Amino acid sequence: MARIFLLLLILSPFTQAEPFGDPQLGKIKAPSCVFCHGQTGIAVNPSYPNINGQNASYLFQSMKDYQNGDRKGPLAEMMKAQLSRLNDEDLKDIAAYFSSQK
Repeated sequence: MARIFLLLLILSPFTQAEPFGDPQLGKIKAPSCVFCHGQTGIAVNPSYPNINGQNASYLFQSMKDYQNGDRKGPLAEMMKAQLSRLNDEDLKDIAAYFSSQK
């Protein structure tokens, strides 16, 4: 039992999950997002979704789907254009930022 505990103690720093993205960087990278989704992810227009507190992985995948043209809808082309210059790390940071807003 002591051996198992010692092994877990030694390996635990290597098994901790990395954060999905950096929320502080995401806030800096999200100026165009806030025009529709608000500074804290609460939409300024009721026809736009609130994204505050949303799961970061879901937000990231949604943004990737818009970038790739896989998401459809009346604002899909606008979203695709807004996201076109962002890379995966940018999207993860933005997703982490809005996910952290409760």
